[in-house]
Amino acid sequence: MSEKKLQSSGPGRPKDPAKRQAILSAAQALFLRNGFEGTSMDAIAGEAGVSKLTVYSHFTDKETLYVAAIRYVCEMQMPQLFFDHSAEPDLRRRLYRIGDGFCTLVNSPESLALHRLLVGMAGQDVKLAQLFYEAGPQRVCDGMVQVLLRAQAAGELQVADPVSAARHFFCLLKGDHNFRLLIGYDQTMSTADRQQHVDEVVEIFLRIYRPLSA
Repeated sequence: MSEKKLQSSGPGRPKDPAKRQAILSAAQALFLRNGFEGTSMDAIAGEAGVSKLTVYSHFTDKETLYVAAIRYVCEMQMPQLFFDHSAEPDLRRRLYRIGDGFCTLVNSPESLALHRLLVGMAGQDVKLAQLFYEAGPQRVCDGMVQVLLRAQAAGELQVADPVSAARHFFCLLKGDHNFRLLIGYDQTMSTADRQQHVDEVVEIFLRIYRPLSA
């Protein structure tokens, strides 16, 4: 049976959300532990406690499951509504919430393990690197761009290049600390230190992009 794709024998059957969740959790754990090539759909099925056919009925191939697992890691800490403009009327608080969620995400053990995995695979599979970037960092950046565009339309910010501004924001948040974590040279920030760091980044960002008349 091909590892690339397997057709489900029961088209039209409703999918079980609990099984899908179990598959995603298993895929996340195995991809981070064994890498993409070292993880088979058989192993994921065994870890999730479902049949291989069930895995393929939810995810048509390993690449699709890989991308879904990355999204699952991100959405556990940064759900879709995280970028909801109406959730927080105050701009500073809105930016703080995004920044705090982002720092929690990128400095989590799961995210660090995923980044180390991708760095270890650098140059081996450009497609997988692209899938990771589009499913994770690019989605986060795209969400932030929408936040900035709405803030600019409301007169809260003056941003000539929203994509660059979004990248500046997240790069400031990652800072030197994230790199030290990646190489195992530091410990995760305390809650108080993380909050202070996010406050400082938001202040810098507002000084750069808040309209002069504000």
